[in-house]
This record gives sequence, C-alpha cells and structure tokens, in this order.
Amino acid sequence: MDVRSRTIIVFFLLFVLSGMQAEGQTALDVCATCHTNATCEDKTDGSGKVCNCKYGFVGNGRTFCQDKDECQIGAIKICGQHTMCHNTYGSYYCTCLAGYSPSNNMAVFIPNDGTHCQDIDECTIIGLCGEGGQCRNLEGSFDCSCQVGYQIHNGPEPFHPRRDSAFCKVVDCGQPVSGEDTVLQSVTGTTYRSVATFVCDEGFVWRRGDNSSVCGADGRWRGATLVCEEILCGNPPLIESTEQVWNNSTTLGSSVLYNCKEGFYNKGGHNVSICNENGEWTPPALSCQAKCGPVPFLPKSEVVWHNRSVVVHRCMAGYHSWRGSNVSVCGSSGEWQRASLRCVEIKPPINHLFIYNGNCLRWKAEKYDEDVEVYKVTYTGSRDYQRSFNDRGRHFLSSKVDQLELCLNLLPLTNYSVSITAESVRFTATITTNTTLTVPLAPVVYYKEFETPVPTLRLHRLPNTLDPLSLYQVFVLPVEGIMMFDCSSPASLDSSSKIKSPAEYITAQLNVRNLGTEVNFTVGDGLFYGSFYNLPLESGKNYYIILRAVNQWKMASKSCCVLWAKVTGTSYVLRVSSLSAAVIVGVAALVLLCGYSFTWYGNHFFNVKNLSVDVDSQSFGSW
Repeated sequence: MDVRSRTIIVFFLLFVLSGMQAEGQTALDVCATCHTNATCEDKTDGSGKVCNCKYGFVGNGRTFCQDKDECQIGAIKICGQHTMCHNTYGSYYCTCLAGYSPSNNMAVFIPNDGTHCQDIDECTIIGLCGEGGQCRNLEGSFDCSCQVGYQIHNGPEPFHPRRDSAFCKVVDCGQPVSGEDTVLQSVTGTTYRSVATFVCDEGFVWRRGDNSSVCGADGRWRGATLVCEEILCGNPPLIESTEQVWNNSTTLGSSVLYNCKEGFYNKGGHNVSICNENGEWTPPALSCQAKCGPVPFLPKSEVVWHNRSVVVHRCMAGYHSWRGSNVSVCGSSGEWQRASLRCVEIKPPINHLFIYNGNCLRWKAEKYDEDVEVYKVTYTGSRDYQRSFNDRGRHFLSSKVDQLELCLNLLPLTNYSVSITAESVRFTATITTNTTLTVPLAPVVYYKEFETPVPTLRLHRLPNTLDPLSLYQVFVLPVEGIMMFDCSSPASLDSSSKIKSPAEYITAQLNVRNLGTEVNFTVGDGLFYGSFYNLPLESGKNYYIILRAVNQWKMASKSCCVLWAKVTGTSYVLRVSSLSAAVIVGVAALVLLCGYSFTWYGNHFFNVKNLSVDVDSQSFGSW
C-alpha cells in the first residue's frame, strides 16, 4: 500500500472516531478544534460546523492540514508550455524556460491571470553573431550563419556564438593571375566583389571575351574570358592611281611603300603605311595627280571631291546651279573635259514681300520661268486686349508668274503673323502687320417718336470681334436754337472745345459685350449706366435721342452715330452741318452719320446731301 492510500485510510478513521466522540459530548465546540491551516465553515445541510483545510493544504481540517504539492501533476499542465513549476508552502509559482519570457513581463507568474511564455527573438541584439554573421531566430533559441562575402572558420554552419568557437571571416581571393597573352592592368582589392582588369600583352590585340574578373563568395576569381590574338593588319588598303612595294608581312610594324602609277605624278605627302597596334594600316597622305594638270576652274564654284582624274564641282555659298553637268574628267589625251555647270546668285524663292491696303500681300517669285509654283499662305492673329482671341486662316495659290498678289480677310485691330511657303523648295517667308481700328458697325435701331419723358427705345445688334472694345453712348440733345453735334468728338466731352452745349449730355454708357442682340433701353429711368446718371427728361421740351457707337483702344477711337428717337413738345428741324441740300422731315426719320457733325434749328427744315431719310417708318438699318 502506497503513502497516499494509507493517508486516506487514516483520514477516514479519524473522521469516524470524531463522530463517535461527538455523540457522547453534546456541547463540543467544533470550530475550536480546527487546524491552524483550516477554516471553520457551515455544513451544506445546515446541521452544524465543519473544519476544512485552506486552499493549498490537504487533511481532515482538525488534527492536520499538510501542504499540497501542485507541481506534482507536471509544469505543462499547471503552468503551460515552456515553463517550470515551483511549489511553495500552501501555494506555487511559475517561471519561463531559457529562451522564453512571460507575457506579463514579470519574473514569476500564476497562469490563472492568462500569462504565458513566449519566444525571445535574440536576433534583435546587434552584433550577436559577430562581424559578417547573420542571425536566425529559433523557437526558444537562435543560431548563426555567414553572410555572402564571408566564410565560416573553426567549425560548421550554423553555429552558436556562446557555445561554439566558430566565427565568420571575410572572403579573400588573393592576387589575380593573368591569363595567356594578357597582363593585369588594375585591381580594386582581393575581397568579395573586387574587380581585376586585364589587357592584351604587347603585340596582341583583344578580339573577344570579357577583360574583367570578379572575386566570388567562394574565394575564387571568375569572369575573365579575354582572348588576345597576335596583331595582324591583313592586306594594306588600295589607293587609286598607285602601286605598292610590300614584302607581304602583316604583323605589327610592317610597312608598305606607295608609288604613283604611270600617267600620274606625286604631288607631295607621306607615301608609307605602317601596321599599328590597333591592327590597322596607317593611311598615307599620298597625292597622285593626273598629268592633265591642275583641276579646271568654274566661275562661282568650288571642288567637292577629286582623285586627279575626276573632279566634282559645286556652286559656292550664295549661288545655286542653273542646270548643266558638275563633273570634269581628265581625258586620255591629257586634257580636262570641263563641267558645264553654271552658278547663279541665290535669291529667296519669295522676295520683296510686303503688305498694302491693310489686307493684301504682294511678293516677287524667284524660279525658272516655266515652272508652276504652289504657295501656301497661313496667318495667325492675336490681340493684346483679348487674350482668348485667335484668328487663323490658310490659302493656296498656284501660279507661274513672278509678281503675285493675294488679299486676305484680316480683322481690325489685330496683330498678325503671315507666312508664305513655296511648296517645291520648302522655303517660307514671314511678315507681321497690325491692322487698324475701324469704324464700329452701327446697330439697327427701331426709331419712334414719343411724348413721354421716360421713352423705352429698342435696337438690334450683330456681334462683332471688336465687341470687347465697343460701347454705346446715349446722348440727350435738347432743342435750343441752333446747336452743333459732332459724332466723332461731341462738344460735351471735349474740354478744349470753344463751342459749348450746356444742355447736351450723355445719359448712359453701355459696354457692348454685356448686351444681347435685342436691347431695350428706357431714357430717364433715374439709374446709373457706366457712371452716367440717366436723368429724367423734362415734360414739354423737345429732345433728340442719339445713339453713338464707339470703338476705342488706347489713344485711337472711331465712332458712328444714329438718330434713335425724338421726344416732342414743339416742332423742330435737324440739319447736318458738314453736308448740304434740303429735305423736309416727316413723322419719323433715321439719320446715320459716321464721323460727321450735324446742326438743327428751331424751324421746320434741315439741310442734308447724300443722306437717305426714311419717312414714317418704325424700323431702320445702318446706312
């Protein structure tokens, strides 16, 4: 019977004896009999008290409570993987095996708080494996091996630096050895990845292969495949009109003598060619000239190439060939058969280009008279005041004449670059021009007579490229005796003018680019238009309402005026001062004057010449 079985029997006997004694002693205090390492607790059936050993102890609770060895069931079962169990009096604690650390970062732990042992990564320690070593983490341990370029010494791989004497040492290939017919030119070192460079020995030439060798990870030089062959220049070059004196040797330093053939003479120069270290014959500067004598001279030409029997000519800079042969040949008779080349002065295919009348081009063509030339004309326009503007155009013109003209549809107040290309010779001439400001296009007004001091007028306009620079000015001209209105420069705007009209004023100024094609405008509505106050008209007075269209850029200005309406209180007559003749005005009349002035009187007539007047109509266009 083992110790554990005997202990259980003893506990049972004591339990029976204690019960028998309790039957004879009714006043026994149970709690007073509990062991020091026991606690007194109520029985579960409520029949009294009982002594129970404390946690970590085993026994009957009264006479003995001995320590319980929790570690006897094994460290893995009670503490977990990679642990050691340590029993204490009445308890126990756990620690991690070497190579592991507790997850709560404490030296000891009880596993009921979830703490477990985890692997320690020793490779985080720099230099653990020594110079050239690389660390590999293992479960509960680590080992080392050598990096590329290092070799293991004093032991095998892998190794453990704390228990093995092995270590890593840098690879050394030693001094490189030259191959056949080669010599070492340079070497960067003898360790891993060092490079050695070889060249061919004297008298030999590199034909193929790689001339560099690299120190490998195994400590050996590899890579050089240089093949050097003896220098042989081969047959010397043949030079026209010469003969060779040669011993048929093609090795380094061999030489060939050149002499001029019969019918030619040596004009000078080196006549020996030598086989050099590159395996090539040095070129002689030998010059053998035919007995025809000096090469022929052609006016305004130069010699491009010759071999003393054939000469090629070309025209000098600034001249071009006007048909004819450009080759002179030394004949068998010893005389030159001269080239028939004729050189004439080069003039641009497009010459004397200029612009006239603002839109038209004129230029002179330089070509063969019978040739038909095709011209491509392109133009591009831009405006300083309108960055988004871009006007482009292209025209083609085919002609054989030498004086040409072409008119383009260029827009006003635009910077143009015009290019003309002669297609056959791909020659382009370019000219620039700045078109001028033009008189604005007058809108179509709907003329009407009113008796109200706040008349609403109508007009229709067509959008124009100069709209960003265009504006409309609405003039109110009260009829007071004889008055002068100058459309190009109204007296009310000219501070230097001696003719003043105290009643004439601008009631509104409108930027054209902000208007639609159909515009309604009410005179005298009491609002501001372009910093001008639209003053209400006085009842009972006579007024002309004149619309002035203005194009202006910097100091330039062009204007055009149209009679838009009249507000009647009494009858009156309008007269144009710069024109003559008489016309009687009916119920409604349109007067359009671009750049002119006109005068009106307090009577019923005005003088007009060369001016159309449409009577009793409601809508008028620009004249």
